Amino acid sequence: MNQDLTPQAFEGLERLCEPQGRSGILTAPSFPGIERIEAQFSGNVFEPHRHDTYALGVTLHGVQTFTYRGERRFSLPGQVIVLHPDEEHDGGAGTEDGLHYRMLYLEPALLMECLEAEKIGLPFVDQPVIADDALAQVLLAALSELDRELDELFVDDFVSRVAGGLSRHSQVRRRALGTVAWRQVRAARDYLEAHALRPVRSGELASITGLDRFTLSRHFRTAFATSPHRYMLMRRLQQAKALMGEGEGFADVAAATGFADQAHFIRHFKKAYGVTPGRWAGLQRTAQVSNGSVS
Repeated sequence: MNQDLTPQAFEGLERLCEPQGRSGILTAPSFPGIERIEAQFSGNVFEPHRHDTYALGVTLHGVQTFTYRGERRFSLPGQVIVLHPDEEHDGGAGTEDGLHYRMLYLEPALLMECLEAEKIGLPFVDQPVIADDALAQVLLAALSELDRELDELFVDDFVSRVAGGLSRHSQVRRRALGTVAWRQVRAARDYLEAHALRPVRSGELASITGLDRFTLSRHFRTAFATSPHRYMLMRRLQQAKALMGEGEGFADVAAATGFADQAHFIRHFKKAYGVTPGRWAGLQRTAQVSNGSVS
């Protein structure tokens, strides 16, 4: 893979890629199905973890390194990172110069809705580091102004362009997808979101979808690239991050978001995000102290 940064890759990156000597994570206003962050730090920060979303980002400064699918990977400024749902990875800076990048987390359901008409399955990109200036610019269009909410019409076009970009690099460009029970899996998804803060039993989902728990699980994973259980768990963790941002204590957050206790919450948070809740909260405070931005 070509590791050289082309001049075109700097277009739109100039004001983003200058290191400022600060560390932290800045979270942007969320949009349904999309989360955006900016991160800047030194050393190895994230221990092995996995998301239930696509993680798509652009390295802005430094060398971004991570272990993914059994290999050590490296991303240079201007290169695109594509991590698939439920694929374990860690993360850190590859040199003493530190690391600066922006990343968005895209729920597979948005891509599936975009590709459904063509009966194309979720794209799988074998290489997690891509030299693709066009795709980088598409991502940076959503990552350039993290203090602003995403516009709904912008997102429609954005998801379509991301789907096209990922399909260009997918090993299977036109993988036929069998009929998905969309009405049933959407009903299950909506039910899980509405009741995420309490235990949901298999019988409840079977009752509202008319599918047995094994059939529903297969259709749900095909549609959303994760299991119903993990989908509900990640919704709890999203709520927990919001409460942490409001200054709630970890014990209160655990109780409010359906976890058995604080230890249970901390274990799942670290497994999902690669850092403890305390470390996450500390990084957010650092970003807030730095005039609301780590860029």
